[in-house]
Amino acid sequence: MESSQVPDWLHRTELLIGPEKVRKLAESHVLVVGLGGVGAYAAEMICRAGVGRMTIVDGDRIHPTNRNRQLIALSSLEGREKAEAMGQRLLDINPHLELTVINEYIRDERMIEILDQPFDYVVDAIDTLAPKVFLIYHARKKGHRVVSSMGSGGKLDPEVIRISDISDSYNCKLASILRKRLHRLGVYRDVKVVFSPEKVDPDTVMLTEGESNKKSTVGTISYMPPAFGCFIASVVIRELIET
Repeated sequence: MESSQVPDWLHRTELLIGPEKVRKLAESHVLVVGLGGVGAYAAEMICRAGVGRMTIVDGDRIHPTNRNRQLIALSSLEGREKAEAMGQRLLDINPHLELTVINEYIRDERMIEILDQPFDYVVDAIDTLAPKVFLIYHARKKGHRVVSSMGSGGKLDPEVIRISDISDSYNCKLASILRKRLHRLGVYRDVKVVFSPEKVDPDTVMLTEGESNKKSTVGTISYMPPAFGCFIASVVIRELIET
């Protein structure tokens, strides 16, 4: 992509990284699974960097309780499908984005089918453990680079957020459980994670009844899931332009 071909809205990005790296991003395809507090911000930052092709996945709808932390959670959008709302937002940022929107809770063979595509990066922002493990395992099995979000709930201090290999994560309950599950499948490393070692106060966790996808609800502040999402986007963008 020559400098003259870079769209006006990407000129500041070009000024920072140069036209060749802007071209790399424009030719990349990124999969983002989970469009909640972390995933929606990650998807938007990836889009705003100029990634030219994206596939976004989420089977949930926007709920009033999402409004304290989720990008697309507005009172005017309550009840809307998250994937559709996010897709419209991304296309409003970049009308030329090649976008695939999958409005499903993906699992089992369907997940494997989606991962058969030649993605340049896979973002895991799933909240539920079983599909999270399944996505990471099959993405790695197919040779995709993966970055996964650990728990942002119950945390207040963005200064201690870390990026590391999953084998080096610590003091995060979700990361600990995820490592054990992945070890059983033969996966020990080569999965980037964003995590925080900040301790969670047990009083911020409430058991949940009647919800199939989660057993507990954790108190969450407005800025922590977005910060995790931005860290994840930084992993994806920096690795895409350097390879």
